[in-house]
Amino acid sequence: MPLGEAMFMRNGVTYEFHHLGIPTTEVRPGERYSAMFGMYTSDADSRLVRVQYHRYEPSSPLPELLRILPHPAFRVDDLERAVQGFTLLLGPYEPIDGFRVAVIDDGGHPVELIETSLPDDEVWGRAHAGQGILYAAPGKPE
Repeated sequence: MPLGEAMFMRNGVTYEFHHLGIPTTEVRPGERYSAMFGMYTSDADSRLVRVQYHRYEPSSPLPELLRILPHPAFRVDDLERAVQGFTLLLGPYEPIDGFRVAVIDDGGHPVELIETSLPDDEVWGRAHAGQGILYAAPGKPE
């Protein structure tokens, strides 16, 4: 199934697969640093499924579930409605202008939910450029 066609609806909310986040302890090329979360993010060289690797500093304030388990991320058409009835692990917040995110606990598994009208190329471009509050300019902290 081509990327972008993995869609379903639940409780009146449309979900579309966006990416897979995988915790790692390995230093990877092209990491972007988030001082806010004590986290480095890098992208896999994959074509079917977008994969992001997340490497956390010991002092990262993010919830343990997010730091130790892989998480699927879905684009949703109504973030407020999508998080109803779930325990929030993070957010909702806006890490990149025009890109709202929340992470929920779904049966002991972290799931990232994203609401945005931005096309994916613009989202990834803004993240790589360090636009927004999530990532500093690419590279390691000073």
